[in-house]
Amino acid sequence: MYLATGSSFRAMSYIFKRGETTIGKIVNESCEAIWKVLQPIYMKKPSTNDWLSISQEFLQRWNLPNCIGAIDGKHIRIQKPMNSGSSYFNYKEYFSIHLMACADANGSFTTVDVGDYGRNNDSGVFRNSGLGQALCNKTLNIPESVPLPGEEQFGQPFQYYFAADEGFPLSINIMRPYNGRALNNNRRIFNYRLSRGRKIVECAFGMLVSKFRVFETPISCSVQKVDKIVKAACILHNFIKNHDNIILNPTDDATNITNIPIIINQGRPNNNSTESREYLCNYFQKPYRLVPWQNKYTV
Repeated sequence: MYLATGSSFRAMSYIFKRGETTIGKIVNESCEAIWKVLQPIYMKKPSTNDWLSISQEFLQRWNLPNCIGAIDGKHIRIQKPMNSGSSYFNYKEYFSIHLMACADANGSFTTVDVGDYGRNNDSGVFRNSGLGQALCNKTLNIPESVPLPGEEQFGQPFQYYFAADEGFPLSINIMRPYNGRALNNNRRIFNYRLSRGRKIVECAFGMLVSKFRVFETPISCSVQKVDKIVKAACILHNFIKNHDNIILNPTDDATNITNIPIIINQGRPNNNSTESREYLCNYFQKPYRLVPWQNKYTV
């Protein structure tokens, strides 16, 4: 009830005739149990075959080859923790913790990391997250590079990657859009094609908030309890997605590339990642891989 309605502990204490402290303890223990029981089933660590399956779905639904997930961060609004100073005060001017998540092509979370300070940017949060650390240490079971679809006979091997916005670093396994100050028509099309896949994680956040109204107002709990609440909601989101049989279908012009946040990352991409992005950019112009409506996003 707490996750679905966002009712305060005080309101719930009147409904269930229990003290506020007891209600808080029940919510805490319930969220912990939900995560412990459902996480191994509905958010297990993807295997190599799982990544390949996700990649096929991104290609079929979002026309994005070799993509194995969309990553983004979301601020979870909280009441200011005691003696925390400005650590949780974000650039949107409210107190929050970070939810860093990766979603598959249908809007289910493959990984979540909760609890970083609200003042930190997406790049720093991702670098410190479990997904970022596993990517750095090469322990994610990511498949070996293969030629892009349509170039199996003559193309060079291309790595599998995550789609992200400009708040993330460009690397071999992370593709982000070109900066708005250096765009030509080909790069505008690349930004549009990448955003078609990247927006799925934003859709997942939207579905999460619409299902669980606890996120509509600041959560009045300790940071440790908020972590458990967010993780329980994320795993229940996956549980519901797995059983509702609703498949997200793309629309030709549903993505607005002007909505890409302009957050300049401090990290400098290396030559290999820059060349990979340019290779993918050129790939989207080839007759066997362009989509009919993509030229609407040129000047």
